[in-house]
Amino acid sequence: MRKKIKWIIPLAVLLLLAAAFFIYVSIYYHADAEALAALESTKTVTVSETDYGWFFDGPGETDALIFYPGAKVEAPAYAPLLHRLAAAGMDACLVKMPFNLAIFGIGKAEKIMTLHDYENWYIGGHSLGGAMAARFAADHTESLKGVILFAAYTTKTLKEPLTVLSIFGSEDGVLNMDKVAEGRALVCGEYKELVIEGGNHARFGSYGEQKGDGKAKIGPAEQWDRTVEFIIESTEHGS
Repeated sequence: MRKKIKWIIPLAVLLLLAAAFFIYVSIYYHADAEALAALESTKTVTVSETDYGWFFDGPGETDALIFYPGAKVEAPAYAPLLHRLAAAGMDACLVKMPFNLAIFGIGKAEKIMTLHDYENWYIGGHSLGGAMAARFAADHTESLKGVILFAAYTTKTLKEPLTVLSIFGSEDGVLNMDKVAEGRALVCGEYKELVIEGGNHARFGSYGEQKGDGKAKIGPAEQWDRTVEFIIESTEHGS
């Protein structure tokens, strides 16, 4: 009887932990109607569903961004931002993550770069997705041109020749600004930062309001447009 109890208790604990995890990941931010509409192709951008997520193919031929979504945010929520980016000249690969958590798919970018042919690869993401993208970049410096952090920060050293762009809203109530400051010190190469006046955390995507976030003073379209403009102007493609 004692032997049975010894293994029954740990098994029960594991089952409870597993149940708690699946409950946790089952509650997430869903892409809204505007986001889903941006998954449709237009005259300038062809959107195709892939094994890794979605590919936004615009008029550009040399630059592409691999994008990791924020924690517990449905990947298509970032379609409006990436559709605009592709139309402006930088194609985009939107990555669907296991359980909507980029921590479980940090290495997905490696295979993606074998599926498309670009001269300049960038990797980035929103919030936790940006942090995980930076972790990938820290270990694959030779394969990438730069890192783009959307309301995110790096916790690992980003060496030259990587360029780093950091973009966040002035009304962001989720982003840890102390961590952003610590992340700046980990960038060894070129670093550019944009604070979008009136922008907040959630409006890099299109999934509604986020718990703990500040109230945006601009519309989501304006935040997307300012973000895209900064990226294109700040990368080699835009020079």
